[in-house]
Amino acid sequence: MTTSSRVWLITGASSGFGRALTEAAIAAGDVVVATARRTEALGDLVAAHPDQLDAVRLDVTDLAACAAVVADVQSRYGRIDVLVNNAGRGQVGAAEETTDAELRSLFDLHVHGPAALVRAVLPGMRERGAGAIVQISSFGGQVAYPGFSAYCATKFALEGYSEALAAEVGPLGIRVMIVEPGAFRTGFSGGGLVESAELAAYADTVGPTRRMIKGIDGSQPGDPAKAAAAILAALAADTTPLRLPLGDDAVDGILGHLDTVRNELRSWESVSRATAIEPQPAA
Repeated sequence: MTTSSRVWLITGASSGFGRALTEAAIAAGDVVVATARRTEALGDLVAAHPDQLDAVRLDVTDLAACAAVVADVQSRYGRIDVLVNNAGRGQVGAAEETTDAELRSLFDLHVHGPAALVRAVLPGMRERGAGAIVQISSFGGQVAYPGFSAYCATKFALEGYSEALAAEVGPLGIRVMIVEPGAFRTGFSGGGLVESAELAAYADTVGPTRRMIKGIDGSQPGDPAKAAAAILAALAADTTPLRLPLGDDAVDGILGHLDTVRNELRSWESVSRATAIEPQPAA
């Protein structure tokens, strides 16, 4: 570790975006504390880069463990320059099909865990007046589709949280970036996908989504290594974007959604505005 090296804390680092970001940060000469539930999957990287990579076991739904890991990293390395909240999984099922346990589990993973890590790293970042928080969301954090009600709910929540967070900590020298990938070649559509039990009533609305998300496994157009390079470039820019969509599908989907929202807002604008209390005549 040199004085110019950054210290990264990356969750869900054993595969997908987490591993790609870990490799990119190491290639940039930085130090990475890579967390995962199964750290053995990082064994090859640890062996190749023992001075730059520290693999730590963490389940981000264990909020006490989140705080303990951050405290340990700051004790051993002196600081955390970049927090990447990446740990996550896919979920497909209609709202009625999704159980309370499935929904709560997903919020614990995509919202409560990241929030706990943010709370833990902020005191150190505030003290130094510097730092970056990268929230791996999805273009499903802005656009919702049948079958992704639970998944999109968590990503919408993460994005709202992060947008407010950015306004709170920006004046303190801390940057927040929300990353919104489309379909990338990760385990999202394969082993990392959870399916709610099917109801026949949703065969026509959610059925196509189920088939699509499983059918693209292994053929997604997005390259995680290029996503990692884009994230590092955005963090190095003079002005880091609040949101960074990644992939043609993400860019096109978000632009189309914004057009739809604007058109509907304009269509109903007169009704929306005509809701103020009428002024009372003077006595």
